[in-house]
Amino acid sequence: MKTEVSPATSLERLRELTPARVALGVTGVSLPTRALLEFTLDHARARDAVHAVFDAEGVLRGLADLGLEAIRVSSQAPTRKDYLARPDLGRKLVADSQARLADRDGVKSPLAIVIGDGLSPIAVNAHAVALLRTLLPYLAADGIDIGPAVVATGARVALGDEIGDVLGARMTVMLIGERPGLSAADSLGVYLTFAPAVGTTDEKRNCVSNIHGAGLNYEDAAAKIGWLIREGLARELTGVGLKDESGVRMGHVIAANSS
Repeated sequence: MKTEVSPATSLERLRELTPARVALGVTGVSLPTRALLEFTLDHARARDAVHAVFDAEGVLRGLADLGLEAIRVSSQAPTRKDYLARPDLGRKLVADSQARLADRDGVKSPLAIVIGDGLSPIAVNAHAVALLRTLLPYLAADGIDIGPAVVATGARVALGDEIGDVLGARMTVMLIGERPGLSAADSLGVYLTFAPAVGTTDEKRNCVSNIHGAGLNYEDAAAKIGWLIREGLARELTGVGLKDESGVRMGHVIAANSS
């Protein structure tokens, strides 16, 4: 005998599957007090995330613990207020930072890793080093060398194009704080760009996003990013021409390579 599911039960199940605000209910013509307070709290968290302090020194220490040399740079946005009001300034290196990168000598590395504060510094503070710790074994297993990591303040995604261009990298991988939403204020995004150059447009990038505690976990994110890096370098492209065919988690690949 078929069991009927009540609309109320269906909505309860739906709420368990998504952090989206669904079936909040009404009190008269308004939201219930609980739903309104939760919305107000999440909105405040999102605003705080945008204005949070970027712990660049902490990120630098974390990179050193991973055995990565790191260079600190800044965009042309001198303050957070300027960064928010002038997105274009966040896409360009300040002159002394550009010179610091240009002074790098030696063999050009195929991959440049850039960590930028973006629109959610707390996401970068919380997740960037931990994600890299999970990603590095994938790169090592594929024999991919990386150059010095770059930690960028006042960064937009396109700042990675100039950084990669100056460093002579074949590909940049930029870890950056995503625009906070009402369900996640600490979401990290990773943008991959082959042949980075000033003026690169977004259809030439791949993005792995929604990396945070309640979203994509480090292991799954690292598997996808590692696959995109390997295939992007091999096929010499990223963006719309490179579809994510990594499939499910690939942790067994590292285990097999290390056995």
